[in-house]
Amino acid sequence: MSRTPRSNHVAISLGSTAATPILDWRHPLILALLAEIRDVAPTGERAFLITAHQLIAARVRPVYAMNERQPASRTLRLGRGSCSQRLALLEAAARGRGIPTRVRGLLLDGRFWHPRFPRLRALIPRRVVLAWPEFLLDGKWVAVSELYGDLTALRTGGRFTNTGSVTLFDAIAHTAVDWDGGTCSSCDLSGHVLADLGCFTARDDLFDQHGQTLCLPVRIPVDLIMGRRAA
Repeated sequence: MSRTPRSNHVAISLGSTAATPILDWRHPLILALLAEIRDVAPTGERAFLITAHQLIAARVRPVYAMNERQPASRTLRLGRGSCSQRLALLEAAARGRGIPTRVRGLLLDGRFWHPRFPRLRALIPRRVVLAWPEFLLDGKWVAVSELYGDLTALRTGGRFTNTGSVTLFDAIAHTAVDWDGGTCSSCDLSGHVLADLGCFTARDDLFDQHGQTLCLPVRIPVDLIMGRRAA
């Protein structure tokens, strides 16, 4: 099994609970979501995050939107969002609960999405910047892929194939999304990772340094086409 080493070029972030332009958890809509999660979530930070993930999955339908910098409050208001946008909403909820978050930046091979778009492969960028959240729980950083349990246990749910209606955001609840090749060959996604960009205090910082996957002149027309397309 191959492993993708952490980058030596980017300092490991300590994370934060601060609101940012993307993680705008002080917005009234997100504050209302936080209150709703608290009403139904069992005691504990991990239980809060799992409840938040389930509520977001039920309330915000998956689409192929391209604007990585979209505020989490807008995603919630629209009721639709990409995996990245829904993960940002989960991060915003975590910070609003007082749970520090950070993101690990991964540069993925665009061919990872070919199975999902067999007829649109020419439109898929060669490289895709992915912001993968991590949460500080009980003094340890926990990747969103291990929110529901460790990857060894989750691998029994089968591999993530990036086909059909199951998205990365949904898959973490029942299968191992393994970017480092630490579980088994069937769940190993490390072959799609071109570079580990390191950890950043917020996804805002990742995109400030490495940019979004699509530049603005390209992103706008593509977003108009794909932003409402169901994932």
